[in-house]
Amino acid sequence: MRAVQYSRYGGPEVLEVVEAAEPHAGAGQVRIRVRAAAVNPYDHKVRSGMFAGGAEPARPTIPGAEAAGVVDEVGDGVAGTRVGDHVFGLATGGASAEFALLTHWAPKPGTVSFEEAAGLTVVSETAERCLRLLGVVAGETLLVHGAAGGVGQAALQLARLRGARVIGTASAHNHDLIRSLGATPTTYEGGLPARVAALAPQGVDAVLDAAGTSLDELLEIAGGPGRVVTIANYAAGDRGVRVTTGGGDEAAFDVLPWISDLACRGEYRLRVAAAFPAEEAAEAHRLSESRSAGGKIVLVFDQPGRTSPARG
Repeated sequence: MRAVQYSRYGGPEVLEVVEAAEPHAGAGQVRIRVRAAAVNPYDHKVRSGMFAGGAEPARPTIPGAEAAGVVDEVGDGVAGTRVGDHVFGLATGGASAEFALLTHWAPKPGTVSFEEAAGLTVVSETAERCLRLLGVVAGETLLVHGAAGGVGQAALQLARLRGARVIGTASAHNHDLIRSLGATPTTYEGGLPARVAALAPQGVDAVLDAAGTSLDELLEIAGGPGRVVTIANYAAGDRGVRVTTGGGDEAAFDVLPWISDLACRGEYRLRVAAAFPAEEAAEAHRLSESRSAGGKIVLVFDQPGRTSPARG
């Protein structure tokens, strides 16, 4: 199969498209013929060697944690999913390839493209996990710091569906997007507590940090660390803030069928900022690292008779 791969850590230039062995579905898994795979910040952090402690990869690595495509193998113990079903979900790793194994999945909404569906899993699970940890309920006010990114967009919508009022920080050019998702926008600049106080005189009940900046101001807005959760500031735990990276009992992949239903009804959406053919994976990773996309970035694997979408 065709796959995006790297054999050494480094910048986006270490990525190449190669012929790799096909994986096969094990117990509790499905294999999909990938139509689109998302590129996430975690992918380029791993590729850079950030977590390797100076060692080189033990074996060639195919990046990618989420994809959408067509089921073509069903592992033992899987019920309710058949060959030919269109699904999206979490991969075992190696999503950036023509075939990938999924461990958590849901039906692809018929109302969205494979490109859109490819980016639903990670941000939706992350946003839902954070909202559960924060205990956000109807009538409360939530601040989402970094609201224009994928997790931010997901959190705005899922919090609104809970009946919360939401304020989101974003660059000025993304404010219309924030409003379209039912939230009130404000900018990142210094003086954030005063701006938020003007928008929410009654105060803010919880803060979700998806940007990793302005910790002192976020703590001031929340009145302390008790109801602040971050996915982007790993040092915030030293200040009493809950840092969540997923996995274990925290994981919220049970949200995926709900996400599928919401998207099918047009009540939940995520913007695809750019779609690249697999051969341009390095450019996709560069855009992800820039943190300027304002939405999901996906790699498209060509299918017979199908043309890759243009970027942007």
